[in-house]
Amino acid sequence: MGKPVWTNYHSHTRFCDGTDEPEMYAKAALEQNVAIYGFSTHSPLPFANAWSIKKEAVDEYVNAVKAVKEAYADRLEVYLSMEVDFVPGLTSVQDPIIVGLGLDYTIGSVHYVEQFDDGSHFEIDYTHSYFDKGIEEIFKGDVQKAVTRYYEITRQMLTEAKPDILGHLDKIKMHNKAKLHFQERENWYRDAVIETLELASKTGVVMEVNTRGMYKKLSDEPYPSAWVLKEANRLGIPVMINSDSHHPREITGEFETAAQILLDAGYKEVRIFKEHSWQDKPLTTKGIIL
Repeated sequence: MGKPVWTNYHSHTRFCDGTDEPEMYAKAALEQNVAIYGFSTHSPLPFANAWSIKKEAVDEYVNAVKAVKEAYADRLEVYLSMEVDFVPGLTSVQDPIIVGLGLDYTIGSVHYVEQFDDGSHFEIDYTHSYFDKGIEEIFKGDVQKAVTRYYEITRQMLTEAKPDILGHLDKIKMHNKAKLHFQERENWYRDAVIETLELASKTGVVMEVNTRGMYKKLSDEPYPSAWVLKEANRLGIPVMINSDSHHPREITGEFETAAQILLDAGYKEVRIFKEHSWQDKPLTTKGIIL
């Protein structure tokens, strides 16, 4: 049995809302015992926002990642990806610009739920005050409607434009730590999550266990929560651990914690992308056995 190592397929660089050049992440990955690393910039969006890559920078991003892949070929397995937003009717992993890039894999995430009266899109992954504003103005103060709609859009993504990896399934809970909007034990919430998991189990999508909420102190648990992972294991949904890193120091943030949560949930293996194929490998609290 080999030495445990880590993999990370969800990361951001200065091309979107990350901090550094891709090579800085490759160097840090090696220092943090990472054997396989995927770059996944936020895909370009058809409306203005503060954190996605600009269309005119896509070619530069692709070339920068390819350069790192070549330079580190003897030390680190590097992949090219994007975290692609699903906005119904506007953007998905099926967009020609995404398909035409020949990405190694895709991550699909939901960050936007409906629109304000002025047409701007309601971003759930922003400040707490902005989240409150969206709940009040769009959903008339009914957080249940907003959260339910979030999971409806996630299921629509899985049905219409399934990515390879399902990004941070329950990220909408990030606002619950500062202000309790809902209880995860409530029937309506559990039903929405389980319905989404049941659909995911039929599609073959890989669900990430995203540790960013924990190391950024936005959540006491990963995305998704431990109880969700137990249900996912019951349904046979494959999982992987990702950090959603934006800074090189974050690449393996809270990985050991996430590994323990997965083991406690009944998982013995995680799914990885290695040598351009999806593989299941044994998981330990110290890493993955390749």
